Amino acid sequence: MPDSTASPSVLLVEDDAPLTDLLCDLLAEEGYAVEVATDGHRGLHLGLTRRFDLIVLDRGLPVLSGLEVLRALRRQAVDTPTLVLTARGALDDRGEGLDAGAEDYLVKPFEVPELLARLRALRRRRFEGAEQLPVGRRRLDLASRTVIGHDTAVELSASECALLAVLAEAPGQVFTRSQLLLSAFDGADDPGTVDTYVHYLRRKLGRDVVQTVRGVGYRLGAR
Repeated sequence: MPDSTASPSVLLVEDDAPLTDLLCDLLAEEGYAVEVATDGHRGLHLGLTRRFDLIVLDRGLPVLSGLEVLRALRRQAVDTPTLVLTARGALDDRGEGLDAGAEDYLVKPFEVPELLARLRALRRRRFEGAEQLPVGRRRLDLASRTVIGHDTAVELSASECALLAVLAEAPGQVFTRSQLLLSAFDGADDPGTVDTYVHYLRRKLGRDVVQTVRGVGYRLGAR
């Protein structure tokens, strides 16, 4: 089961310095801890020696290409969900990337909301294998969208479950409304959406399930 007590981690393997800086800022705002490698050799070393929740891998890298890195990781049974970034968008190129072991493939130039949405989808798939996340003394069952206690079971809507899952994946982290809009509501643009669903969760699960951090946002409150 993935570690739900720390911020999700991303290995970013990219040799374009301006793009790397942009992605580091965006991913940090999204709540990720980012480790950067600027060539394939370093990316392979980090991928083999460190555990990450996601990998974002440029295809055209110095020393080792992105696909060489990915094939080497898969040969060593490293199954970290990987999104390949590339300027090569032909159908055969996409197929080659997926055959090498990538879970997703995004062509440059790309729209930032699409990249973040694809990473959220990969992250959700990874947690689907965990099936349940701790919420204080209760558990959030992702498959049934139910919060289970000692003798209670409370069903959630899809949006309520998505919000609670984001908070429960990183229980020590404070999320801004913007981060929660991106992570739980696929980039919806009304910050009031977050407040509305926090209200719904508190009504169903008790006021302590989500803690308000004044001037910042929200965090998991049921410790």
